[in-house]
Amino acid sequence: MIEELMKTYNKCISLRDAIITLLDNTPKESSGRYSNYRSFAKQYTQLAREALQNIKISNIELYDENPIPRIAYDSYREQKNYFETVYMNLSILISSLENNLDVKQNEILKIKDFLETNLRKAIHDTPKHEKTIQNAVENLLIGRGYTKGIDYDRETGRVKVSIKEAVPDFIFKKIGLALEIKFSTTKLKSKQIVDEINADIKAYNKEYSNLLFLIYDIGTIRDESEFKNDIDNKTDILVIIVKH
Repeated sequence: MIEELMKTYNKCISLRDAIITLLDNTPKESSGRYSNYRSFAKQYTQLAREALQNIKISNIELYDENPIPRIAYDSYREQKNYFETVYMNLSILISSLENNLDVKQNEILKIKDFLETNLRKAIHDTPKHEKTIQNAVENLLIGRGYTKGIDYDRETGRVKVSIKEAVPDFIFKKIGLALEIKFSTTKLKSKQIVDEINADIKAYNKEYSNLLFLIYDIGTIRDESEFKNDIDNKTDILVIIVKH
């Protein structure tokens, strides 16, 4: 069942990406921007039926039971409404599959393990600036096949906190993850980082369901377990300490 669900999930993601690509490449004022709504509805319904053979999903619509009428090209608003409804149902389907497969959590753990295993190898000389570590992380992501603007973004996704704004170092929108890099250079700095992390948690939790903190340490943190205490909860907040 898991294998079948994963195949369905991957096809759903491909359909979602096709829809997004179409919208990104079609001018908003174009009369044909939403004209493929019937085709997308048919493909979505086939995928929904595949999923329903293995799991129960509530609040989901099947368009072969509720046929969508053919709308003339000049009925732009009606086409748009149907198109957006199909996209909304596809999003519900994807979310339901992710919940059953733990796709997001698995991908987050893969990123965590990947960076934990490979970051130290990517930094040859003792870094002097946090940006050096950020650049190394981005190079690793690119080497792993991640594409900026699709799989991740760097220093975007501002979160407003009172009159200030906070900006994560990296965000992975598809899996709801914010990655923040910290550079521990002194014992005093290591203590300040704990305060920074607690402030980041309050800020980023408003926009991101999962947070990953990567601390690159040049010999200032003796007891990693003590440092992580009350921060790393193994679910939605994870902490990595990489020793130089």
